[in-house]
Amino acid sequence: MPSAGRDAIIGVDIGTTSAKAVAFTTDGVAQAVGQAGYELLDPHPGWAEQDPEAVLASTLDATAEAVRGAQEAGLAVQGLAFSAAMHSLIALDASTTAISPVLTWADARAADQAARLRSGPRGLALHRRTGTPIHPMSPLVKLRWYRERDPDTMRRAQHWVGVKELVLQRLTGELVVDHGIASATGMFNLGDETWDSEALAYAGVVPDQLARLVPTTEVLRLSADGGRAVGLPPGTPVVAGSSDGPLANLGLGAIRPGSVACSIGTSGALRVVADEPSVDPRGRVFCYVLAPGRYVVGGAVNNGGVVLDWLAETVARQLADEARQAGRAPAEALLEAAGRAAAGSGGLLFLPQLLGERAPHWAGDPRGAWVGLTHAHGLEHLLRAAVEGICMQLAIVLAALGDAGVEVREIRATGGFARSALWRSILAGIFGRPIGFAASPEGSSLGAALLGMTSLGMLESLDHAADLVTVTHIERPDADEAEAYARLLPHFESTYAAVSRTSAALTELQDVLPVAPQPQPSET
Repeated sequence: MPSAGRDAIIGVDIGTTSAKAVAFTTDGVAQAVGQAGYELLDPHPGWAEQDPEAVLASTLDATAEAVRGAQEAGLAVQGLAFSAAMHSLIALDASTTAISPVLTWADARAADQAARLRSGPRGLALHRRTGTPIHPMSPLVKLRWYRERDPDTMRRAQHWVGVKELVLQRLTGELVVDHGIASATGMFNLGDETWDSEALAYAGVVPDQLARLVPTTEVLRLSADGGRAVGLPPGTPVVAGSSDGPLANLGLGAIRPGSVACSIGTSGALRVVADEPSVDPRGRVFCYVLAPGRYVVGGAVNNGGVVLDWLAETVARQLADEARQAGRAPAEALLEAAGRAAAGSGGLLFLPQLLGERAPHWAGDPRGAWVGLTHAHGLEHLLRAAVEGICMQLAIVLAALGDAGVEVREIRATGGFARSALWRSILAGIFGRPIGFAASPEGSSLGAALLGMTSLGMLESLDHAADLVTVTHIERPDADEAEAYARLLPHFESTYAAVSRTSAALTELQDVLPVAPQPQPSET
């Protein structure tokens, strides 16, 4: 039997564009990594889909790679524990085969359904009971879209699940959904921890069409087929885990009162842990389950690193291509160019709502914009303003947490952005507060592993697990930059309000203003 110090848990995080599996020892140190990507598809404006089999295959491949790496390092893999992006929805037939694409959190096709529900008294009541804002991201309104717009799929579907349920079913043979993922569907009643009957009636489904509810600490077992897929013996423990946001809090050690976790990946979020489920009276924040008796209150924004990806393919394509030819990541080159502009980007504002928006307004139709452009602005200003816009949107969410009664004592951050000194500096300046960065950038996968270790008795408690996470760097705001951002932020908020009205009008004109290139007449 291997010594405790050589035991490992694989934390698997099923993200928006890739699956990442990391082998952690019981001291919270990463020992092996596996990763595999998949496409985010947009067949129509506002849609954001994935191929469920591609997500499944990539998740199994990433997990198997981490298992091999751990075993080659002489570690004994004691189990798997899972994290996943919230709000995904897939229709399955009676044999649990997918009959629809994955509708991701970024899919906005249900904007009309969300707007109608949100405008009435029932919407806020559902938000308060379920913790999930009424927004196109929510599986609740996505199901309503299927009911109204695609009744054939609605009729054929025997089960409705998210990506984690699909993966767990293939690995264990059991169709289950943990309370963390369920609490982000808009159909899970936080008070009695069952499916909410009013929400299900609105969506047009019955409990038997949804996966069996289990705690986030539930321990399943690998089936023979599942074991072969990831290189582990059948019967190996599989901890259901929770969703990526709450687990990022645990992975940052931010689970005590007043400790706020900020994450920026494809999207972004701010979250704080509470002992009781709660939503502010205005419905500006969400509330999701981390573990039994632990809830995460906060707000997510749609547009994080995805903004840089878009810039690399459009505005700064030449710069990105040159970076690729030189063997560099395009984002690295874009951030280097952005660093040549001063704080505030010469009075240029960027609204980052390329994929609509979530917190704190929970409106599905805002659009992005540069505001304040002059002839004097160059590419560096456009790029820096984009990064500043992402951080300013998060600053508005931070203010909403304060309005909800949260006392902010410290902020810890994680995500791919943390590798950029410029991005760290901008975030600290806009927040006007020091920000701590943990030793491991693997927030959600580490959180999954720590929850798994606690569930399997390898660690005594979540608090003990959180103590394993140490802050290795504190980014302090530059006083002059913080003052400039403090003066700029109110104008960012007012610009958002003004542009949102125009965005709504443009959305209504979408049928006569197509985004797709028009076919050109053939030459004769």
